[in-house]
Formats: sequence, structure tokens, C-alpha cells
Amino acid sequence: MDYRAQSPEIIREFLFYHETIKGHSKKTVDEYFLDLRTFFRFMLIHKGIANRDMPFDDLSIANIDKDFVKSVTIADVYEYLAFLSRDRIKHHKSRYAEYGLSAATRARKTAVIRSFYKYLTLKSTNNRLSENPVADLDAPKLRKSLPRFLSLDESRKLLGSVDGTFRERDFCILTIFLNCGLRISELANLNLTDLREDSLRVLGKGNKERIVYLNDACAAAINDYLLSRKTITAIDTRALFLSSRRTRISTSNIHSLVKRHIMVAGLDKTKYSSHKLRHTAATLMLKSGVDVRTLQELLGHEHLNTTQIYTHIENSSLKEAAMKSPLSDYHKTK
Repeated sequence: MDYRAQSPEIIREFLFYHETIKGHSKKTVDEYFLDLRTFFRFMLIHKGIANRDMPFDDLSIANIDKDFVKSVTIADVYEYLAFLSRDRIKHHKSRYAEYGLSAATRARKTAVIRSFYKYLTLKSTNNRLSENPVADLDAPKLRKSLPRFLSLDESRKLLGSVDGTFRERDFCILTIFLNCGLRISELANLNLTDLREDSLRVLGKGNKERIVYLNDACAAAINDYLLSRKTITAIDTRALFLSSRRTRISTSNIHSLVKRHIMVAGLDKTKYSSHKLRHTAATLMLKSGVDVRTLQELLGHEHLNTTQIYTHIENSSLKEAAMKSPLSDYHKTK
């Protein structure tokens, strides 16, 4: 669906900026539109312009203009965030309605609103605002949680359990996940032309390219897979990894095969996923002495603080410091 066709000019300008200048993917830009559409649907009701009896998801924002956008206050946005936390359905396709979006989801939607108003204040030519009405908007506080990951032994167990018709392909995918820490979309989008003698050319978020170097395990796994791939008459001749239909493997296919092999390995498939394998790669490399800035480049993180979450998982120096406490040998006398 072309969401831009449903957008008023003031939002469409913002979407085009992010796609053409910022280089964000169509999927990301579509998500920006959906977040802004939800926000302004609420504002139409909140300010008494829309008919409250009309279903929320049927409201049109086609007539949103600069004056309406300018009229929004921080208090209005906080009312909207309260609506998201109390009354917004979590999963629209679920059989059982659950209400209240998570703090992380609300924080993401807040970031889109702030980005929209910042653009109108600093970048827009047709709809520039002289002042940003939400400049001091705070985002919902997020609970810090450490990413779940496989131990080294569990990782070896997972790799050692791979079998089946697509053994070479699946083993190669898992090996790249656990050694290189690629995102699932990055792995699915790999082409044969992205292969180098000792590296991969990876197209990450925002169409940013990076080079990921291959260790011996990855190189061997890729070579074994390429030998098996030669026996397949590929429909998508560019794709590195092929599905059973001989087309480019999809992210859902990868997600399913990862879950299947996790279960076969005797691990809990409800705890681990393809993204957890990315966490695993990052964690194991940090434990092996890779510095956080190198890891940032490897993972394709734009900001260092995204990478630094892994430094809190297990810091051997902190553990060592605790053991060296002068009171570490004190035991309660009976």
C-alpha cells in the first residue's frame, strides 16, 4: 500500500525527506507514516474536530495542515501517550484484545513525533514552524533489560545439531549469525556478489554499507554451502541464500529455521531467536577481548550507546574487583 497517497502534504514532505535525504528504507518510512497517522487521528478526536462515534481506524488525516500541527502542545502529546498506555490495542490481529502499548513502543512513537516537529522547525521549506511546540517533550522511561544470549557451550551445541535437507545452508546461516552478528534482514538480503575472498559486503539500516570480515569457520561454511547451491537451479540467481522454492530466502524462513534448530538442539525456543543469535555474537566477542568501538562497527550500530548494553552482561574486571574486596573472606561466625 502506498501510504504517501493517504498523507497530507505536510506529512508527505517529511516522509520524502527521510527516504531521499536520510536514506531510510521504505519500510521504515511507512512505519513513520503509521505512527503519525495514529497520533493525528487521536488529536482530531482530542481537539473535538472528528466525530467521536466514528471508528478510530477509519479516521482520515487528509486535511491535517500547518495550523493544526502547530496547535499541538506538549500536554496534548502526554494525553496521547496516556491513551497508548491504557487504551490502544497491542496486537490488532490477535483473537484476544490486550490493551496498553509497552514503554519501548511508546518511546519509539514519541521519537517519531519529535523528529517530525524538529524537521518542520529546522528543515521544511513549505511548512516551516517558527517554534517547536514539543521541543521539551520527554520520552517514556524505559526499563533497562539485558539481552538474552546463548553461552559458548550452547552455541556449539546448536551448530553441532544442524541436520536435514538444507544442512549446508542452515549451518552456514547459523555460523554467520554467531560469528558476525548480522541482522536477519541483512543476512536475507545477501547476494552472491557480496562475497569477497575474506569478507562480506553488508547493506545495513539506512542503506549503509559495511564490510564484515570472515573467520575460518565462516569461510568454510560458505564454501560448503556454495558447493551444494551449485546443484540448485536458482530462480533468483542473485541471492546468496535460497529457499526451498529456489527464490531468495525470506526473513520469516530464517526465523523459522533458527527456531527449529534451537528446538532440535534441546534449547528453549521461546527464549531464543535469530536476533538472540546476534546478541550472542556480540557478547562472545566482548568476552573474547573485542573492544566496544570495534564491535560497534561490526554490528553496524549508528550510536555507541546501542552497543554498550553488551558491556553490562558480564564484566570480568568488575567480578575480579568484587573478589579482591578486603572483606571477601569474611564469614559469619557461628
